[in-house]
Amino acid sequence: MAETLSRETRIVRREKDTPFRKLKADICVVGAGIAGISAALEAARLGRKVVIVDGQAALGGQAVNSIIATFCGLFSNGTHGYQFTYGVADRLLAHLESQDKSIYYRHGPNTTVVYYDEVVLGRWMEQSVLEAGIEVVLGATILDVHVEGRRIVETDFMTRYGGVSVEATGWVEASGDAALVWQAGFACRQPEKGGVFGTQMVVLENIDEAKQPTRYEIADRMKEKAADYGLLRREGLGFTIPGRGIAAMNMTHVETPLDPVEASRKALEGKDQAARAVEFLKKEFQECFGNARIRSFGLPGIRQTRWIAGSHHLTVDEIRAGTKFDDAVARTAWPIELHDHGDGHHWITFDEDHAHYIPLGSLTPDECDNVAAAGRCIDADSAALSSVRVMGPCIGMGMAAANALDLAGTGSVHQIDLAALRERVSDNVEKKHYRWTDEEMRAAS
Repeated sequence: MAETLSRETRIVRREKDTPFRKLKADICVVGAGIAGISAALEAARLGRKVVIVDGQAALGGQAVNSIIATFCGLFSNGTHGYQFTYGVADRLLAHLESQDKSIYYRHGPNTTVVYYDEVVLGRWMEQSVLEAGIEVVLGATILDVHVEGRRIVETDFMTRYGGVSVEATGWVEASGDAALVWQAGFACRQPEKGGVFGTQMVVLENIDEAKQPTRYEIADRMKEKAADYGLLRREGLGFTIPGRGIAAMNMTHVETPLDPVEASRKALEGKDQAARAVEFLKKEFQECFGNARIRSFGLPGIRQTRWIAGSHHLTVDEIRAGTKFDDAVARTAWPIELHDHGDGHHWITFDEDHAHYIPLGSLTPDECDNVAAAGRCIDADSAALSSVRVMGPCIGMGMAAANALDLAGTGSVHQIDLAALRERVSDNVEKKHYRWTDEEMRAAS
């Protein structure tokens, strides 16, 4: 039978007054990184109608698309600490554990860091969002935010396919840069002097895992040879899941300005930095990296740029003291990790029994009643934020933001039943579950 090919076309032309696609939700989550995904899944679990919007064409934010490769701050300190965050985190970890060579618990001398396969994580996010019935809008940037008094009532987004307008009762600010709160005209914070460097991750394949240098060996050689290779950062480390022959390398410091043209230029410079770092590895550690090649570059990895001005400004003194707030919603013990100078960073660790807490007040913009932030744009000073913006507590913050908005309903996040919220988030503030076998615990002790 002869094949019949379709040849028909039609002429189309954009109408100047093409209406925006209208969506309505109980809760709209702006930002689909680990904090935003956690918020969206928790809000859906609570029975809320949820829309999640992101500027990238894929879910996962930096956790997937910048190839961060590690869950930091998810466990307490010590060789085999207890888990800090549950709920969404449990489901996520269980899925990664069910997939071959997709997760690795690195029990370091200070804490446990979880290495993960970003592709598997991304697919879990996509499947979970679809199963939860969450409406997704990708590749969307904010055009306008409509504010009535102390409430955001509607936000207009633009995609390459046209405009989308979302009307929602409550909003989760999980954009990373406080883009929603900023465009709404509410107060935000930025570092007083200078900024915080981001990083350009690069994935190398065909490495010899058995010959992989330690982070200290890499750092010592970088300090010695950095000028020869034009390296800005003088320290570096790699994350490897055993048996895959792949390493995600973190060896750069890249400026992350908020100006659109400068941000684009710095993104290109970041890849150039990463390529020079790979050349350094191939020549200086030939046994491990001599045959390596770049499999992929992540999107720019951004640590801290701009964040909300909340009803509580979390301070580094409160972090150091382990202040446990009446409205605590998440916790971690991750070190102060402030990347505020080009060649290195501040790294201040805590004792094994230490934990510090994130209050709801740091998630709620002081000038707005129906927004809860989650992730790296909550309110804190620069040093304190550097310790709580990692992915473990970000999961907890996302869940807390969803619960706060659920409790607030059409009212204010500043006037919710705190006892009810404490009950809902108690696992992420109180629970101590060890995710290790008896054999692992005996070995640690």
